Amino acid sequence: MLVEVCFKGNRKEFFLWEGEHPPALRSPVIVEADRGEDLGHVHAIGDLAERRARGTSHGPGDTPVTQTIRRPAGPEDLKRLRDLREQDEAARRKAAERVKANGLAMKLSDAEWRWDRRKLTIYFTAEKRVDFRNLVRELATTFRTRIELKQIGVRDEARRLSGIGRCGREYCSASWLPELRPVNLGVAKDQRLSLNPSQISGACGRLMCCLRYEHEFYVQQRKRFPKEGKTIATAKGQEKVMANDIFRERVTLRGEDGEVRVVPLPELRLEMGVDRVAEPTGEEEALGAPLEGVSEEVIRLQDTVELPAWIPRAERPAAASTRQLPVAESVPPDDDQDEEAEDDAPVAG
Repeated sequence: MLVEVCFKGNRKEFFLWEGEHPPALRSPVIVEADRGEDLGHVHAIGDLAERRARGTSHGPGDTPVTQTIRRPAGPEDLKRLRDLREQDEAARRKAAERVKANGLAMKLSDAEWRWDRRKLTIYFTAEKRVDFRNLVRELATTFRTRIELKQIGVRDEARRLSGIGRCGREYCSASWLPELRPVNLGVAKDQRLSLNPSQISGACGRLMCCLRYEHEFYVQQRKRFPKEGKTIATAKGQEKVMANDIFRERVTLRGEDGEVRVVPLPELRLEMGVDRVAEPTGEEEALGAPLEGVSEEVIRLQDTVELPAWIPRAERPAAASTRQLPVAESVPPDDDQDEEAEDDAPVAG
């Protein structure tokens, strides 16, 4: 049976359960990890896990799942995990000191000790490619364990750290949103929102995720209304559609004599002699909406085509090496396959 397991920072992976009775949802389990073990909580099982494995970026894709759940986690296992979580911030701060000492243009977002303490993962954001070979060596010497430096985007950073949004609720990306998708300014314009950066951007500094997943509601509702700017035939003659209020289901019209009136949508349908007012529209039209007159500050809020990159982990060397190493290359962040370094030297790339 396939099981989805959740770890710190909403990191999720898939494992096989080979026992007779599946583990309960949210129950802690010890799972097989690369060269060790880790502790996480069951997030989905059975058919739901199968569907999520096919429909999410962290799914295995065409690669068969081979890692298994070893056993349920006990009280001592959970205590060990809590102790490690208390050490995560100290590890991040210590690593940040080495970043500053090396003069690297990168921001360390989070650190995560694996349950067996055989690996330390440090997440960071950076605008450009970073050569962190010397940093890896220093961190491996300091922490005496395998080191993984993983570059993430600003949305992924907000998802890992979580927080309270402008709506007063926990970030959607950290609480329930299964996938982070790019958000375009077209959806904000299609929803008739003010293009004020402080009103349409989230804590990550990008357009709010809700603009994307709420967009379909606006698309479907607007199909029920006459197109704004169009002249239609009503009981009062030819009138121009000035505005649509999809929440109150009202249409503002202006007649040829300049008179303005507000009509409930059901009444307007009767006047027009139709059961349904539909105008061709869709997500593609909104996402491609022109951005004339939009400030550069607002344009920078949307996600670019080029996705942020993550750089694979590098392992602590068993002995000193003089081998020349290449600068780390960036690969897409949705690729969950880790590339291991050789045992004799740290490699990033």
